[in-house]
Amino acid sequence: MEYSYPIRHDWSTQEIIDVISFFEMVEKAYETKVQRTDLMQVYRKFKEIVPSMAEEKTLFKEFEEASGLNSYRIVKSAKEANDGDTISG
Repeated sequence: MEYSYPIRHDWSTQEIIDVISFFEMVEKAYETKVQRTDLMQVYRKFKEIVPSMAEEKTLFKEFEEASGLNSYRIVKSAKEANDGDTISG
């Protein structure tokens, strides 16, 4: 896929890697399936970097505009699922 991930230039290199890992997991959920535990693990790291719900919504919107993929829907599915479940878009 040819688009840019929403990142902020004040993040450290590791924070950028963690945020991109989260968005890559969202992509994978749409392409195939992902384990709920794997998705929640990268989402928790994402939330350490982006604790604000307003900033999360902004990043999710930027990602959806660039990719057409809805991160909120994937995270909501993961939160409602049980460990051992798979999540798909």
